[in-house]
Amino acid sequence: MVRGVHGKWCGSLLLAAALAVGGASGCGPVVSPAPGGPPSEATAPTAPPADPSAGAATTVPATPSQDPQPGEVLVEVVVNGGLAGVRNQLVVHYDGTWTSRSGTKPPRTGRQTPAEAAELRAALEDPAYARVPERPTGSPIPDGFQYYVTYRHRLVVAGDGERPAALQRVFAALPEGGPPTGR
Repeated sequence: MVRGVHGKWCGSLLLAAALAVGGASGCGPVVSPAPGGPPSEATAPTAPPADPSAGAATTVPATPSQDPQPGEVLVEVVVNGGLAGVRNQLVVHYDGTWTSRSGTKPPRTGRQTPAEAAELRAALEDPAYARVPERPTGSPIPDGFQYYVTYRHRLVVAGDGERPAALQRVFAALPEGGPPTGR
């Protein structure tokens, strides 16, 4: 038995079945999928957990040898905060298609060129990105933004002014530089 994302106990058979089809089970509700993509359990929370280990899931990331499905989510970035209290989201799929949601506005979609998509994958697969701290290390900026980047079931949270070079490289490769910070 394994404890899932939401503290529930999952049967090892369920976990084995989930891993056999290339995913991992959080044993919780599945988040609504982004248009054109499969359900994603890797959606970033609206606020960081009070206990950094509280949101940690026992998951197995996809291995590079597994071919991603066309609509599979590559990376999801959520921005929260600011004076206006925004919560905006950008989801990029392995095939380069992306959807950006900002407040109550209709979602915007697009597609990266193959070169842009390759640059984003390279930034995310860079060993330096794997060493980016998962939680902010400095003092928060009042009314600043928090950025939640989810890639292969790993959540990295950064605040304004806390973007190490490897994280800056990821943001530079995102469509439009990431989700908007305005409403």
